[in-house]
Amino acid sequence: MFHVTGAFLFMGGGIAAGVLNLRAWYAERPSEVALLLRLIQRVALPAIGIGSITALVLGIWLVHHAGYSYGTFWVWAAIVLWAVAGGLGGRSGRYQERAAKEARRLIETGDTMTAELRALVRNPVGNALAYGSGVTLLLILILMVWKPGQ
Repeated sequence: MFHVTGAFLFMGGGIAAGVLNLRAWYAERPSEVALLLRLIQRVALPAIGIGSITALVLGIWLVHHAGYSYGTFWVWAAIVLWAVAGGLGGRSGRYQERAAKEARRLIETGDTMTAELRALVRNPVGNALAYGSGVTLLLILILMVWKPGQ
């Protein structure tokens, strides 16, 4: 039950971050961008962090408890994908932090959207990393349900 709860937090936080990030693309004012990116930091990221650690630790314990082998492909693939998702998400966070910093600066100077802020929010590398992390989470979920080789 706690492993599944952790997985829901992990996936739910990832989905929330993706939705909030996408919404920031269409924000009209820097204050909206700052709010959306702050929600990612204060709501989605804690859910992702707590969920990912809970799912990983209890998942490794469940492998033993359920009698699966630690050498099974899907177990190792899920652990590797977990690390990849974290790495991609962490790197994308650097791009979001730059956008949030610029949004906060613009709030102080009149709360008017600029091309620079829009470019930071829509940065293709940052967004590819963020959504790549989300796709990796989906692959982990598929592995957990399908368990190829079992």
